[in-house]
Amino acid sequence: MSAETIDGGEQPRDVFLAAFRRHAAGVAVVTAPGPVGFTATSLTSMSLDPPLLSFGISVGSSSWPAIRDADGFVVHILAGGQRDVAELFARKGADRFGDRERWESLPTGEPLLYGTAAWMLCRIQERFIAGDHRLIVGRVVEGHVDSAHPPLLYHDGDFGVLAPHPSNETRRS
Repeated sequence: MSAETIDGGEQPRDVFLAAFRRHAAGVAVVTAPGPVGFTATSLTSMSLDPPLLSFGISVGSSSWPAIRDADGFVVHILAGGQRDVAELFARKGADRFGDRERWESLPTGEPLLYGTAAWMLCRIQERFIAGDHRLIVGRVVEGHVDSAHPPLLYHDGDFGVLAPHPSNETRRS
């Protein structure tokens, strides 16, 4: 095995793409003043004290200039029934904020989407260069969790919701 190829000639980029298709992730939409927003599956909790999270954004994204210049943003954890929202915010050239029935502006200017499983208003702590992306670290300053809405998941190129594992029943007995 070498850095050039992996197991029988697979290129690292191909392995990288295939491996992350196997990695289930929650689906989030990040919004910032503009309004701008995009779908993100790169969301990571980083620290509890202080409460920090991070996400990656491509420098080629139409949202990057607004995120680059913003003081804050909102991370929305999408609910299981919000596949349409995930797809809308992932689509290039879409009018993501055309339907004013789906969102409002916070006093600080960030768009807040309705019906999400959770949302967190963040202030930007750091921006790091990470290849063709930037890693944004935000400090959570406000938010809300709606436990009535299970989260939307993304796995192997499709959306889904979490189902209890069969062994959960055995463990509870």
